[in-house]
Amino acid sequence: MAGPRTGGLFEADAPRPLADRLRPKTLADVLGQDHLLAAEAPIGRMVALRRLSSMILWGPPGSGKTTIARLLADVTDCHFEPLSAVFSGVADLRKIFAEAAKRRTMGQGTLLFIDEIHRFNRAQQDGFLPFVEDGTVILVGATTENPSFELNAALLSRCQVFVLNRLDERALEALFARVETALGRTLPLTAEARASLKAMADGDGRYLINLAEEVAALPMAPALDSQALVAAVQRRAALYDKAQEGHFNLISALHKSLRGSDTDAALYWLARMLAGGEDPRYIARRLARFAVEDVGLADPGALTQAIAAWEAYERLGSPEGELAIAQLVVYLGTAPKSNALYRALGDADAIARETGSLMPPKHILNAPTRLMKDIGYGKGYVYDHDTPEGFSGQNYFPDGMARRRLYTPTDRGFEREVGKRLAYWDRLRAGGKDED
Repeated sequence: MAGPRTGGLFEADAPRPLADRLRPKTLADVLGQDHLLAAEAPIGRMVALRRLSSMILWGPPGSGKTTIARLLADVTDCHFEPLSAVFSGVADLRKIFAEAAKRRTMGQGTLLFIDEIHRFNRAQQDGFLPFVEDGTVILVGATTENPSFELNAALLSRCQVFVLNRLDERALEALFARVETALGRTLPLTAEARASLKAMADGDGRYLINLAEEVAALPMAPALDSQALVAAVQRRAALYDKAQEGHFNLISALHKSLRGSDTDAALYWLARMLAGGEDPRYIARRLARFAVEDVGLADPGALTQAIAAWEAYERLGSPEGELAIAQLVVYLGTAPKSNALYRALGDADAIARETGSLMPPKHILNAPTRLMKDIGYGKGYVYDHDTPEGFSGQNYFPDGMARRRLYTPTDRGFEREVGKRLAYWDRLRAGGKDED
């Protein structure tokens, strides 16, 4: 059986996070991973035969990797030995392998669960091989990174790789229902806010539970809509410490003063932040963000100035380096403003989410193998530099997807020139002549 759980006399009465209380008790309770855990699925078949093989569970945060490993140990009567690659080394592994060998002589297997297994270096991964190969341990590794890139080929050859899904809408709704059952009441959310909370979870079950637990601490009435939900969650975080609220208020004042090209007000808020003990590195980081978010290509030099000021502060330190940050504030305050790039990326992100995993058109794919050439990769590609205008006008969006204009520059600053360039390529793409 799995190793006994020990604790203090009052451990059972100690408060437990909702995520811990809702941890599945059986594999059937695990949501969103039926492709692995159902009776006819790969892990489900292993469980039915009570014969586990070593495996790598690859999936996003909150998809159930740790829970699945614990339950696999339970249903196969293995000792569960958890280990974090972040906090462990070779000495820890040697001790675990020695204890596992002793258990094996007594007829009990050991399931060694290694969280974030990709954090172990290649030499450490090589150290698993003999013990995995001879069955001293059943290795279950968990990773959010692509095993093909992060794990040794020798280790991968001894493990099956199983890909866990992000929790879909159906799984998140089922988890939401479990949360409300455990709380004994419905959360104070409108249907719209309920959908927003699930969207905020972004497929992460643990995050959804933690966020729902925060919402459960709010008054039962009135029910929150989406806007109130976001405001309430943000307000709780900001009010955790009054100094934190002041911190966010002042950086907001600085940012908006710069956006409004009020250089004097921006300098005032900068001075207030520095006098309050704010880390100048944090200010420099936020100003670099402003340079790309609110100035963008209206003045491409803004980002160069931001990085230069940041580096100048790192080299000079306080108080001399703060003058470099003040110079940057004046530069940004007087620069032409544009959020066209910011909006373009937002629109591109929305379209990318809508269209899913559409393949690039085959003519722009490289074909390093004969098979890829035979199925059309790279066929029909026109090398732009070989054309008279240096512009082929070929389509680079996925096949079947209409072209979309995502970036529309303003007529301010350097973006005026960018707009002319885009118009030139639009003419060529439409079959017109170069008029320049």
